[in-house]
Amino acid sequence: MLAKRTSKNQLTLPKEVLKNFQQTEYFDVVTRDGEIVLRPVSVVPAAERLAKVRAKIRALGLTENDLHKAIQWARRTA
Repeated sequence: MLAKRTSKNQLTLPKEVLKNFQQTEYFDVVTRDGEIVLRPVSVVPAAERLAKVRAKIRALGLTENDLHKAIQWARRTA
């Protein structure tokens, strides 16, 4: 299958390729050994990620003091 680059450096990908990625809006693009590699990326809003982190902290029973100590330790060892 071919993909054409436009005058604005945009690529039109064949429908056959994208049929497996219908819910994907973003792709990470890298070059590797002379090839262009596209990887599907799921973009999660920051507030949603933060809510998951807070829920995990609660589930683990960590306190604000525990987190403060962990941050101090990490800053010392960096």
